[in-house]
Amino acid sequence: MTHPSAATRKIRWGVLGFARIAREHVMPAIQRADNAVLSAVATRDGSKLSEVRARFPGVRVVIGYDDLLQDPEIDAVYVPLPNSLHRDWTIRAASQGKHVLCEKPIASTADEAADMVAACRKQGVKLMEAFMYRYTHRTRLVLEVLKSGALGEIKFVQSSFRFLLSRPESIKLRPELGGGSLYDVGCYPINFIGMVADVAAGAQPGGAKPDSFSAECLRQGGVDTIFSAVLRFPSGMLASANCGFNAHQRVFSEIVGTKGVLEIPDTFHNEPGVLTLTTGTARKEIPVPESDRYAAEIQDFSAAILENRDPKFPLAETLRNAEVIDRLLAAAG
Repeated sequence: MTHPSAATRKIRWGVLGFARIAREHVMPAIQRADNAVLSAVATRDGSKLSEVRARFPGVRVVIGYDDLLQDPEIDAVYVPLPNSLHRDWTIRAASQGKHVLCEKPIASTADEAADMVAACRKQGVKLMEAFMYRYTHRTRLVLEVLKSGALGEIKFVQSSFRFLLSRPESIKLRPELGGGSLYDVGCYPINFIGMVADVAAGAQPGGAKPDSFSAECLRQGGVDTIFSAVLRFPSGMLASANCGFNAHQRVFSEIVGTKGVLEIPDTFHNEPGVLTLTTGTARKEIPVPESDRYAAEIQDFSAAILENRDPKFPLAETLRNAEVIDRLLAAAG
């Protein structure tokens, strides 16, 4: 793989597939980041060529994912493929010396995630799971409140991410492609809870792991369409995670401690808003500025490559998330 010169200091990105999240969010974000260049997109569907060229003029279009991976002019790839394909294409990308930003959930099982991490480490390339919400001002402010001690000892966390899925043809409803609400949106509350647990326990990222699991779900067509879980951590903190495709949108979290409560509306979103901190009888609203979460994610991952450092979102958390999702699916039966 060739590397950008010190003069350009820009990572040349390729994208595997023209998925909606790629074309609506990540590809424009690559173009907004000042240390990245959107160089090429690969598709297996020739009918998409005109749409790609119309929306992203000047970006090369490659027919076939392998051809893009073999291109020495590509430094990093973004993988927005169906969940069932994440492992194989990440490992193929690593074998060609490409750094990989892989869409969440990183894999269908913890074993697959471990394979991906091992392959990337062996090849000396960076790997990160695309939890873009970790790059928002909202998340930064949540962490500031947690680390300030204003909430006291954390006793309970609840986090929900659900929406009404109106597209019956969606890959989110296809079990063979890794569909299901826990994989698609439930992975966010699980990650959020783990982030809080780490801070509450004073652990390294990914270090606080639940020691008890319970879960219930309803399935339709082979995938879970609503999923609720309770996690217990060794510290005594309990957490409730909820997700689903079958009801009105709800994105909300709260953290309850011995001294206070923090309410986090729109936990995983970009929009401006407020956090509400209650301590005793006092209520304080903390303003949340709008964020450009996708561009911030691309900026950090590109900088990690250029500076030969780890990105801000660590693989230890990715591996824990995959392990917890495995355990919850087993618990739900």
